Amino acid sequence: MSDGTAKAAKPAALTPDICVIGAGGNGIALAIAAAAFGAPVVLIERDAIGGDIGALAIRALIESGARAQELREAGRRGLAAAEPQPKPAQIHDHIQRALTADRANHTAERLATLGIIVIRGEARFTSRSTVTVNQQPIKARRFVIATGARAVPPAIAGLDAVPVLREADLAGLTRLPERPIVLGGAGAALAQALRRLGCAATLVAPEGLLAGHDAEAATILRRRLLREELALYEDGEPLRAERTRSGLRLILASPSDETTVEGSHLILCGPRRPAIDALDLDLGGIRHDASGITVDRSLRTSNRRVHALGACAGGAATAPFDRAGDDHVGLVLRSILFRQPVKIDPASEPRVVWSRPQVASLGLSEAQVRRTAGTVRVLRWPFSENAAAQAAGETEGFVKAIVDRKGRILGVTIVGEAAGELIAPWCIAMRTGLGIGDLAGIPLPADARSDASRRAALSFHAALTTRPALRRLIGFLRRFG
Repeated sequence: MSDGTAKAAKPAALTPDICVIGAGGNGIALAIAAAAFGAPVVLIERDAIGGDIGALAIRALIESGARAQELREAGRRGLAAAEPQPKPAQIHDHIQRALTADRANHTAERLATLGIIVIRGEARFTSRSTVTVNQQPIKARRFVIATGARAVPPAIAGLDAVPVLREADLAGLTRLPERPIVLGGAGAALAQALRRLGCAATLVAPEGLLAGHDAEAATILRRRLLREELALYEDGEPLRAERTRSGLRLILASPSDETTVEGSHLILCGPRRPAIDALDLDLGGIRHDASGITVDRSLRTSNRRVHALGACAGGAATAPFDRAGDDHVGLVLRSILFRQPVKIDPASEPRVVWSRPQVASLGLSEAQVRRTAGTVRVLRWPFSENAAAQAAGETEGFVKAIVDRKGRILGVTIVGEAAGELIAPWCIAMRTGLGIGDLAGIPLPADARSDASRRAALSFHAALTTRPALRRLIGFLRRFG
C-alpha cells in the first residue's frame, strides 16, 4: 500500500486521572486544583478558554454607571454635582482591561506549565469510559462536565430581522446603543447602568422585576429605577418585533390591548440552556433532560465515572439564573481525589442582583417560608438606622432574616450598597448550621454596614424581654444576686 493511500495510525488513548470538559471558570478552577495535587488532567474546550465574557463585561459597565451616578448625586455630600460625559471608547477600554486581567491566568500556555493537557475541539462520549476529541480518545478514571449554559433566543416573531445584541457582544462595543431595550428581568442591573451612562434605556421584564426575590426588595429597586427615569415594563409578554428606520419596535401583550416599545437595539438577557447537546451523553450512559445533566446531591451522574457541575447540571443542582456562586468545584474535588462523601446545599448558595441598590438573597424568601414552614419570625433592620449608611447618605434598604422558633436561619435578603458582600457571613452561618444567636454574638465594627446584620440577629432576643418567667428571674437576681 502506498504512503498516499495508507491510513494514518489511530492515536493512542490518553489516560489521565481526570478529564474536564469545558474550560470556563469552573472547569479551569477544577483542573488547576486537581493538577496542584499531582493528578494528571486533560482539559477540553471547543470555544474560547475562560468561558463566557458577558457577565464580566456587564459588571464593568455597571461600575462605570455607578461612578457616573455618583457625579450626578455629589451635591448630597457637599460637593459640586456634574452631569457625566461618558466616553464610549474609554468605557470599551475599561471593559477590555477587566477581561484581560481576568484571562491572564487562564491562557493555554499557563495551564500547560501546570501540567494540564489542553485540547481544543468538540468532546463527545463514545462509550461510558471514553471521550473523543478530534479523533483523539481519552480514557480517564473520572470525567467532569463543566460546559455551562448558553443564551437561548426567545421565541418572538420577527426577532431575526431586528438589531439584536447579546450579553457577550457588549464587551466589543465602542459606541453605546442610543435607545437599548433590555429584554429579561435578569438584565435589570444592565439596563440601569446603560441609563446612567446616558442611554435612553428600557427594561422589559415579562416575568416581573426580581422574580424569585423578596417582594419588598423588588419594590425598593423598582422605586430607584423609576426615579432614575428608566422606562420599565413588567408582566407584558413580547409578541413580535418589527424593524423600523431608526431601529426596532417591540410589541408587548397588555391587559387591554398591545403596548409598543421603540428602541435602537434589543439586548437579550436570558433565558439560558445547558450547553450539552453535542456531548452524545446517551452513549456515555448519562441521563439528562431540559434542565441539564441529571445529578444527585454529590453531583454524580447516572454514570458513576462522571460528575457534572455548574450551569450544565440539572436535577438536584438546578439553581436560579442570578446565582452568585457555588462550591461545586470543591465538592467534586473532595469526591474524586479524597473519596469523601459530599452533598450540595443550594439553599446556602447566594443570589445577587448587581443593581444599585444591590439585592442579595439566600435560602427562602419571606413568601416562600410562609407557604412551607410553620411558625416563623421575620427579623429586620433598616439601613436608615445604620451609622455607615447614614454617613454615606445611602440609607435605602434593609437586612431581613427569616428564622424558625429555635433561631434556625431559613432565608436572608439584603438590599443596599454592597449587599453582595454583606451576605457572606449569612452564607457561612447557613452552610455550617449556625443559628441566629451565633450571628448575634459575633463582634462586628460598629460603624460598618455589616453591623446591620448583627442588629437584625440581636432583635431575635427582643421577644425574650416580655416573658414573665424571665422577668421574674431578673427581678430575683436584682434583689439577691
